[in-house]
Amino acid sequence: MTERAGTKYKEEFCMMRSMFSGVTGLRNHQIKMDVIGNNIANVNTVGFKKSRVIFQDTLSQTMRGASSPQGNRAGTNPMQVGLGMTIASIDTIHSPTSAESTGNMTDMAIEGDGYFILKGDGIDQYYTRAGNFGFDEHGNLNSNGLMVLGWQDKENYMVPNDKSPQSIDTIQIRKGMMIPAEATTEVKFDKNLNAETPVDESYSLPFKVYDSLGCAHNLSIVLTKTAANEWEYRITHADVTETDLGGNTGTISFDGSGSGKYDSATGGPLTLNLSNGAANISLTIDFSNVTQYAKETNIDMTYQNGYAAGTLTGITTDTSGVITGIFDNGHSRQLAQVAIANFDNPAGLIKAGRNTYRYSNNSGEPQIGESGTGGRGTIAPGYLEMSNVDLSEEFTQMIITQRGFQANSRIITASDEMLQELVNIKR
Repeated sequence: MTERAGTKYKEEFCMMRSMFSGVTGLRNHQIKMDVIGNNIANVNTVGFKKSRVIFQDTLSQTMRGASSPQGNRAGTNPMQVGLGMTIASIDTIHSPTSAESTGNMTDMAIEGDGYFILKGDGIDQYYTRAGNFGFDEHGNLNSNGLMVLGWQDKENYMVPNDKSPQSIDTIQIRKGMMIPAEATTEVKFDKNLNAETPVDESYSLPFKVYDSLGCAHNLSIVLTKTAANEWEYRITHADVTETDLGGNTGTISFDGSGSGKYDSATGGPLTLNLSNGAANISLTIDFSNVTQYAKETNIDMTYQNGYAAGTLTGITTDTSGVITGIFDNGHSRQLAQVAIANFDNPAGLIKAGRNTYRYSNNSGEPQIGESGTGGRGTIAPGYLEMSNVDLSEEFTQMIITQRGFQANSRIITASDEMLQELVNIKR
């Protein structure tokens, strides 16, 4: 190879190097545009988290290394030519954003850190910020076909005591589900008996209790003043004979010092022997909150723990993710609780499609627990978290990326023209 030919080869190589650098710029700016396009496409996707592209340069060709000062000669800096650029990372930005009210109690947003847990096929678990949940035909709480995980005692349809990460399961709340009746075992009376009531004068109060089948039994308590600080009570039942009614009489005594406060009571527990197929009723009667002041008699039953069988009419959700059922018997019950997972490095999560993520070695294992504990955020029922895509930012980045793409295409064009000129040089 002649000296002239060698020089021409070196010039061609250098220009080819610039062309390859331009190619890397084109390719990677195209990838950045793809990411921006995906962000903009998901500007209204519930719970979507935007991504960003970070560039870095590639290896540089060293044309001359650095030298240290020697005697009367100064040191020299290295001479290096870059070989283009590449993508350092494509990061998912998990910053929180605003929530939108929907009024749907199965919709949930997380205020703070954390992710809802979804069950896929088999044992796979997915994680999402999108709380657009609903119930399927069988009452399974789900998101786009993936079951929402939490804690539920499915035998009794209530929140279990065991809320360990290992005990999470699917949540099932069937439309029109029923809760069984519960027999009354305790009755509490409150308010006042008039201290000015004459001796032998009586006051009657009707009240209601339930047996194990949910049948209501109408009772009546008659209170008769027998002394200055003493009353006698008698409980009757319209459909139960005296022989089937026990512990129905007793006395209520008030403080003898004249404070008007309850002192003690005799009698009870009240027993009802039933013939309707229900278990016999045995209940305690609590008068400890009754007073005796010179005010009108307004004694009332303030509490009884029994109820008839009930059908589900609606649900509510609180900030801890507890789903409470409201039944037509006036009773409510905590049916289930939604679980929340947190990660040491959410940016390390892997996108799995359908607005879900899987954990990776770099995200760390999921830390599962109740909302509002262990750094996990609280749940906002009836809200949905919106996308954190900022259109103004995305359009700005789109313009910058387009200009970068154009500049790199000009590098390729200019290198091609220079090569053409080199080829056309005559000897």
